[in-house]
Amino acid sequence: MHVLAQSTAVAKVAASGCLRRSPNPSVTFQRSPSLLLLPAACRRRCRRGRSVSVDVRCALGAMVTPELNGGDVGVGVGGGSFDFQRYLSARADAVHDALDRAMPRGFPERLCESMRYSVLAGGKRVRPVLALATCELVGGDAAAATPVACAVEMIHTMSLIHDDMPCMDDDALRRGRPSNHVAFGEFTALLAGDALHALAFEHVARGCGDHGVPADRTLRAVAELGSASGTGGVAAGQVADKESEGLPVSLAMLEYIHVHKTARLLEAAAVSGAIVGGGADAEVERVRRYARCVGLLFQVVDDVLDMTSTSEQLGKTAGKDVEADKATYPKLLGVDKAREYAADLLAMAEAELDGFDAERAAPLRHLARFIAYRQH
Repeated sequence: MHVLAQSTAVAKVAASGCLRRSPNPSVTFQRSPSLLLLPAACRRRCRRGRSVSVDVRCALGAMVTPELNGGDVGVGVGGGSFDFQRYLSARADAVHDALDRAMPRGFPERLCESMRYSVLAGGKRVRPVLALATCELVGGDAAAATPVACAVEMIHTMSLIHDDMPCMDDDALRRGRPSNHVAFGEFTALLAGDALHALAFEHVARGCGDHGVPADRTLRAVAELGSASGTGGVAAGQVADKESEGLPVSLAMLEYIHVHKTARLLEAAAVSGAIVGGGADAEVERVRRYARCVGLLFQVVDDVLDMTSTSEQLGKTAGKDVEADKATYPKLLGVDKAREYAADLLAMAEAELDGFDAERAAPLRHLARFIAYRQH
C-alpha cells in the first residue's frame, strides 16, 4: 500500500475513536464497540476537503495566510466573520486567571513555586480552550467547564515537566525558559508533576460541584481524564515512545504512540467539556471524533515543526526528535506527505462539526485551523 494511502487509512480508524489500547500494541489494535467509524459519505466529503479553503501545506511551510494564522478568519457566522484571535486570547486569559487561583501557595514553598512556575508559564492553552468550546457547542455554560479546563492543563503540564526530565527527553528548555527540573531540581520537578496530577482530579470534583454540574456528569469527566492520563493515554504513549527510540517503527505503531501520547488528552478535554455541558451521547461521540482528528493533527504539525523550525521559534529545543532517532511522521512519510496527511485530518475534523449550530461550532472550526497553521 502506498505510504500516504496507508497513513490516511490508519487515520480514518484512529481518528474515529475506534482504536483502543492493546495488551501488545506493537501487534494489533483492539476495536472499541462504543465508538463509531466515520460514515462513508462523511469520508467522501473529507477527501474533497470541502471545509478547507487553503492547502494545509501552506500552514507547515512558508506561505501562511494572515486569515489562518490567528486573524479574522472568514467563516460566516450570523452574517459576519469570527474573530478567532480575540476569542482565543480571551479564553486563554480566563483560563490563566482560573489556574492562578487554583494553584496552591505557601508551604511547602518550593513545591508550590515549582507547580506555579510551569502551569503559569503560558502556552497556547489549546486543551482548556477545547473544553470550554465544546461545553458551549452542546448548549452548556462555559463556566461549568472551567474546572475541567484547568484540570486538563494541570495534567498536560505534569506530562511536560516529566517529559523534560533527564530520564525522559532530557530537555533544558520549555516555553522559552529553563525546564522545571533545571529551575528547581529533579526531585522537586518530579513531585511537582505528581502534585499537579492529584490536584487536577480534586479540582474537577470540587469545582464542578460548585458550578452546579450534576454528580453523574462530573464522575464521567473524571473517568475520561483518568483514562487519558494513564495506561489508556499519556503514560502508555510515553512508554511506547521511549521503547521505540532507535528501532524500526511501523506507521501503525507511530499512530498508537501519538493517539495515546498527544491525541488522547486533547480528546479528553473536548469530551469532558461536552459531558459537563450536558451533551447527548451522539453529540459527545461526534466531539470525540473531532478531537481525535485534531489531536493527531497537532502531533503531525509538531513533528514537521521540529524539523523545519528553530529553537527560538518553538520556545523549546528544535531537532530533538531527530537527535533521539525517534519515529515521526516526516521520518516515515516525508515532510510533504506528512503535510498532506495533516490536510486529511483537518478536513475530517471539520466534517464532524457539520450539523451543530454554526455559531457555536465556529470556535472549534478555527481552533482546528489554528493548530494546522501554527508556527510554534
